[in-house]
This record gives sequence, C-alpha cells and structure tokens, in this order.
Amino acid sequence: MSTANAAGATAASEADHLPEWDLSQLYPGMESQEFAADLAKAEAESKIFADTYRGRLDALARGADASDALAVPLKAYEALEDLLGRIMSYASLIYAGDTTDPVRAKFYGDAQDRITTASSNLLFFTLELNRIDEAVLAEAMADGPLAHWRPWIEDIAKDKPYQLDDKLEQLFHEKSVTGRGAWNRLFDETMSSLRFKVDGQELTLEPTLNRLQHPDGAVRKEAADALAEVFKANVRTFALITNTLAKDKEISDRWRGFSGVADSRHLANRVEPEVVEALVTAVREAYPRLSHRYYALKARWFGMDQLNHWDRNAPLPKLDMPAIPWSQARDTVLGAYGDFSPRMADIAKRFFDERWIDAPVRPGKAPGAFAHPTVPSAHPYVLLNYQGKPRDVMTLAHELGHGVHQVLAAPNGALMAPTPLTLAETASVFGEMLTFRKLLAATTERNQRKAMLAAKVEDMINTVVRQIAFYSFEFKVHTERRQGELTSDRLGEMWLEVQRESLGPAIRLGEGYETFWTYIPHFIHSPFYVYAYAFGDCLVNSLYGVYQKTPDGFVDRYFAMLSAGGTKHHTELLAPFGLDARDPAFWQIGLAMIAGLIDELEAMDA
Repeated sequence: MSTANAAGATAASEADHLPEWDLSQLYPGMESQEFAADLAKAEAESKIFADTYRGRLDALARGADASDALAVPLKAYEALEDLLGRIMSYASLIYAGDTTDPVRAKFYGDAQDRITTASSNLLFFTLELNRIDEAVLAEAMADGPLAHWRPWIEDIAKDKPYQLDDKLEQLFHEKSVTGRGAWNRLFDETMSSLRFKVDGQELTLEPTLNRLQHPDGAVRKEAADALAEVFKANVRTFALITNTLAKDKEISDRWRGFSGVADSRHLANRVEPEVVEALVTAVREAYPRLSHRYYALKARWFGMDQLNHWDRNAPLPKLDMPAIPWSQARDTVLGAYGDFSPRMADIAKRFFDERWIDAPVRPGKAPGAFAHPTVPSAHPYVLLNYQGKPRDVMTLAHELGHGVHQVLAAPNGALMAPTPLTLAETASVFGEMLTFRKLLAATTERNQRKAMLAAKVEDMINTVVRQIAFYSFEFKVHTERRQGELTSDRLGEMWLEVQRESLGPAIRLGEGYETFWTYIPHFIHSPFYVYAYAFGDCLVNSLYGVYQKTPDGFVDRYFAMLSAGGTKHHTELLAPFGLDARDPAFWQIGLAMIAGLIDELEAMDA
C-alpha cells in the first residue's frame, strides 16, 4: 500500500465512528406531510400578512397605543421569518449533503422558488417601517412592547438610503432565483461534480486538497497538478460565473446608490469602510514580517531557497503526524472549551450528543465546513469533512465556536439573533485559540511544540494574510469588471499578483497555480465576506490578550457579547473589554501576536 493510501486508510478507519446529522429534527423527510404543510402555511400566511398590513404601518404608528399596535405585526413578521428560515434551512442542508443528487437539487430549487415568492409578500414591511417619520417611530419605541424590537428597527434604518421602491425591491428579490441564486447553484454543482485523478483514483475536491498537507512532496505535487489540470479545463465556466455575478452586483449597487465595490458588504456587516480599510492596510503592511518571514523560515526547514506552491501547507519534515481519531478530536475540543467555561462545553457537547454534526467525507457533499444557524426555534447544524488532520481538529473547534454563538444568540429571536459577519467570526476563532492553547500547554517535546507553533502560525496566516489577499483579489476583479468582461487569463494574472504580494519571495508559484482562484466559494456566495475572517482573528487575538491579563469576569463579559447577537454595534460589544476597532493601533495587537509566534519559532532554530 502506498504512503498516500495508508494515510487514507487510517483516516477511513474512523469513518464508521463519524457522526452524520439528524435533519429529522427539522422535518421527517423531503416528502413529509410536515414539510408540505409548513410550506403551504408560509405561502398562505405571508399573503394574509401583506393583505392585512401593507400600507397601514404609518397609520398604526400615529394612532393611539402605537407601541402595542405596531408590536402585533412585528411579532407576526418575526414568526413568519422563523418559519421561512426553517424551511429553507432544511432544504439547503439536504442539498449540502449531496449537491450532485438531482432529487435533492430539485427539492432545493423548488423550495427556493416557493419561499422566494412567499417572502416577496413581506418585502413591504421593512420598507414601510423605514418610511415612518423618525420622531414618530422613536416615540412608539420608547416603551411598551415595541421597545423589545428597538435594536432591530434602528438597525434596518441604516439601509434606508439604499432602498428602492416596493416594486423594484420585489423585482430584485424574485429575479434572484434565476439570477444570483442560479449562478451560485451552478458553481456548487459544477465544483461538486469535478473529479481529480490522484494516485490512480478519481477524487472529489476535498480529499484532493487534503493531499496538499501530505508528508510526501510527490503526493502534494501530484495533487496540485491534478487540481490545476481540472481547474484549467473548467476555467471558462468559472470565469463566466465570476463575470456574471460581478456584473449582477454592479447593477444592484448602482441602482441602490453604493459607490464603492465593497460598500454594500460593509453596510451588511455594520462596519464602517474606514475600519475595514485600516485593517486591510495594517495587514498588507505586515506581509513582510508575517508571511514573507515565516515562509522563508519554512523553506530553510525544507532545505530549499523557495517552497513550491504545493509545499505551502506541508507538515514539517521528519515529523510523523498520525491521523487523529474523531473521539480524540471531540475530547480535545470539549476539554479546551470546558477549561474556559463548563457552560461553553455543555453547549458544544449537545452537537455531538444530539446529532447536530455531519462529519464524513462523501461524494457530492459540499466541500469545506460551516455552521448553519437555521432558526431560533430550532438549533444550529455543523458540516465538516473530517479526515483526521490536526487542521481538522481546529476546524471542529472553529465551527463549534460558531454553533455555541448561534445557540447563545437564539433567544433574541429570528430578527435579532443574526450577528454581522465581522463579529460572527469571533466565537469561532476564539474556540480555535482555546483549543490551540490547551494543546500547546500540554506539549513539552521540542519538535512537537515546534510543529504545533508552525501549524498555528500557518492557520493565522491563512486566516489573516490569505483572506486579506482574497479581499484584494475581489477588489481588483469587481473594480476592473466595471470596465468590461474579464478573460480567464486576466483573472489568473490578478490572482498571481495578489498571491505574490502576500506570500512573498519564498513561495514559487508554479504553472497551473493561476487557476486556483476558481475553487474559493466565498467569491461566489458572499462577495467580500473574506475580510471577516481577518477581522475576527485580529479581534480574538486582542480579546485573548485581555483574557490572559485580566481573567476575572472575562467569561461573563464574553458570554454577554455572544448572547447579544445582532442587537449591538461592534463598538458597544467591545467596550467592556477596553477595545475599539476604530483605533488603528487595535489591529497591531492581533498582528503582533502572530509575529510573536514566528519570533518563538526563529528562536527555536537559533
């Protein structure tokens, strides 16, 4: 058996013990009466809601007992949002389980069509709320039942300058199914259907990418070559998808009045553009002392002047890293969470005990990992592609952090539980940090400690440096797309430009790497999402520093921050920790922690 096959067999030996989620907790099945009944209920009640309240909100706000009067439709609206969210959560999770299954794809597509139609009846509600005179609405929210929703009402008011009239909003909403939604689905189904020839096998994307972390350089190169070959064969399709979605976004932004290509994302994240610009500038300026320095160090460990691009995430040479059983990964993460807070571990434990996790690698399954919040009336679900690597353990810690956050925020209700993306990464990255610190503290053997530090530095570089490089790439793509369509060659050139800048001279970007932009799903599903990872990592580094210096009371403040969901701005949430993301010096705290770990690695080689 080859080394590659042996490693695969070791990971596969755990497959029988990997959990698969139980979606019957949402609905018994795709053909169940419960699902059909809820879908019919959503369609009927959304229409009744529109017939009852469209055109009446201003009058309700100006009448007697305005707080009580407006609270009635708001409560009904929130209940409908929860119901619609439950239906689409189930459909999307079913689809994520096997995006190549035509039955699941049809089920997802049909559900999306019907929910889009139903939810179009609700579009008027936030538009009309934002048209009510601010003073009148403020008086109605001052006390009484409407005060409960004040954070949400004040939050949606930020969208007011970019709203269109009701008919246009409805057109944009309904056309999304055949527009952005359809192109997203084409990307997913195309990517899931790709097969890569490695070691005589036909592999899907996830296990092929996993081979880029294999100890054998020949295995890594073969995987990289296979990725490049297949990406190149399909690059025209991915270029078309990218061009179409970038143009679609430009049209939407132009109609709404957004000037910058990323401004709509900043608004959705409830973060000021200047804060993001300060983050991006700080990280780019730090490239030489972070990624450039680390990869030069790693190249020396490998006895090379430059690492090939397929060696970037390679494990350290002459170090055996056996596959980590699922049970060990589970105990490691729960132990780290429990040391920080027994309550945190108890929440995370439910994901294992109640089958809220889907861990095995399967053909057709969505690649990567995510934590889906579903809706407050249900519970989150986590998707992984667990293959026993140390990074897989950190991914488990990351996604469970999201899950804990989503559970804690759920009592805010369907309207106020969701957290802006910038802060949504806080709990996930903090969960990784807790897990890493616990493992590091228990490691005394020099080479093992070196390997752990190197792996953490690489994770941080991938989270901070690489994600800002992704953001820079997207910025180039969306800016240049406004002047006309981009060829696949031009997309490849822009990709190489930002990769060379961010990775530095110690990484050789060989032939074929120019196509590696094609598989990044965030470019397709959530334009400019990627800076949220860097935001979250730097924020967590600062938070962890506060925790180390003043642990008393930190856990309570941390849980209060997560429990706030989307009810507070990032300035309010960070104030109890003495942190302010608007301060340019704030980002240096997080970047200095990464630099400090590299310092420690360099000292070990001295």
